[in-house]
Amino acid sequence: MTEQTNSIIHTDAVVVGAGFAGLYMLHTLRDKLGMKAEVYEAADDVGGTWYWNRYPGARCDISSYHYSFSFSEDIQQEWSWSEKYAGQAEILDYLRFVADKLNLRDDITFETRVISSDFDEQTNRWTIKTNRGHTVICKYYISGVGTLSTAAIPSYPGKDSFKGDVFATSSWPHEGVDFTGKTVGIIGTGASAIQAIPLIAEQARHLTVFQRTPNYATPLQNSPMDDAEANAIKANYGPLRKEARAALAGVPFPNMRESIFNDTPEQVQEHLEDCWNDGGFALWLGSYGDILFDEKANAIVAEFVRNKIRARVKDPKTAELLCPDYLYGTKRQPCETNYFETYNRDNVSLVDIKSNGINQITEQGLELVNGDSYAFDCLIYSTGFDAFTGPLFKLNLKGRNDVRLQDYWRDGPRTNLGLMSNGFPNFFMITGPQSPSVLFNMPLGIEQHVEWIADTIRYMEANGIETIEPEKAKEDEWRGVVEGIANSTLLPKTNTWYTGSNIPGKPRSFMVYLGGGAAYKQVCDDVAQNGYSGFLLGRATADREAIAS
Repeated sequence: MTEQTNSIIHTDAVVVGAGFAGLYMLHTLRDKLGMKAEVYEAADDVGGTWYWNRYPGARCDISSYHYSFSFSEDIQQEWSWSEKYAGQAEILDYLRFVADKLNLRDDITFETRVISSDFDEQTNRWTIKTNRGHTVICKYYISGVGTLSTAAIPSYPGKDSFKGDVFATSSWPHEGVDFTGKTVGIIGTGASAIQAIPLIAEQARHLTVFQRTPNYATPLQNSPMDDAEANAIKANYGPLRKEARAALAGVPFPNMRESIFNDTPEQVQEHLEDCWNDGGFALWLGSYGDILFDEKANAIVAEFVRNKIRARVKDPKTAELLCPDYLYGTKRQPCETNYFETYNRDNVSLVDIKSNGINQITEQGLELVNGDSYAFDCLIYSTGFDAFTGPLFKLNLKGRNDVRLQDYWRDGPRTNLGLMSNGFPNFFMITGPQSPSVLFNMPLGIEQHVEWIADTIRYMEANGIETIEPEKAKEDEWRGVVEGIANSTLLPKTNTWYTGSNIPGKPRSFMVYLGGGAAYKQVCDDVAQNGYSGFLLGRATADREAIAS
């Protein structure tokens, strides 16, 4: 549905977003709880991040059969993946297949953005307005906007002055871009750029890469999936999913060893080589259990990866620029295919903008602080995201007493379980900040959140409960839990989007629960089984007044 309307719509629930989270939430609300639900999606189709991120080489870094829904055996058996690591187009086709199989499109309004979200304390209802004139009133309001859906494009001086073509990896043209014969500049060397750069270099007359921070990228080792392998997985889906849910990151790594110091140097080298050749996150999350906790263990793996980079890049100066000096694995490890070899091409240049930053964008290209200037036909921004909070703030949420979510979170996110925030009753965040989210297999994490939210709504409806929201004290406690676990690791020692450090002025706060999906699910289940301990349940006017005070 895309028609514009100025009428008021009354519904049980509103969901924002039609990616993995929004699709499963709609299916659960409508087909399992029998509720009326409206979904609003900015794009003209389902897909979420896989709709927008269509840059060359866009691909998942979790293997296909793990990066998929588990809730439907029919979907599991009917869909077959063509590659070990699915590309953007295939994942988008998969989500379209899910939407069509479950007949979800009729309840999704496409090409529509939420512009305001206000909670009415008198009626205990949310009023949501869209850019297409919808006014929707609902009891339950659920965000499926994702964690990496608001691009962080720096506001360089002269940003709008460039006369050539400008692109962003986060919102790539659907028709694609032909760079044949063009000179191209790309700002950024994060995960998206690392996938795009090798393919752009194959087309462009010349590609200049502007790098602030190098990455410990490791080979993806993608390959086609044959029928025999696919059928074996499908026949074993039950145990496979059980094993994945029990794994710390939602993907099993059976070759993980406890400590790097239990092996001889020769054994360490052999094991790291095996993990490197296995590809994906095998080195990062599946090699040794102490490399993200012990700096000495970490240093061994860091130097292993740096030596791999030096061996693959012919020019020693370029190789050293591509070698990170921060702790290995404390940023999300990108996966690559022929990335480092790309810098051996005559038509590719690497420019360090950490020591000599961008001063301004010019009509022809850009100028660095030292006065060096670069000209090109096309400029690409691949500069990351305002993660976790950015997409939520765009909903313009106002809770009790007209408090904006931005103001309540001025010192960083305040949630209980990463699911809800005090003062914003009945507003649920799927994979919100302070949940496992980006450091757990996202589809399985989404399923766990959707099912917890559905169980909560079912409990509320069965018991005449009007509102639910966390106790403030529990938010403080949960933040302590999240940061306590994080501080036991090496991850907070590096500036990353996990902490908001990539956004100027954003409060620094570690925003991912690192205790693992199984432990997190147990905490959530215990809360529900104890009558939603740590949450305020409002049943009547007197209860509402008590909560407000």
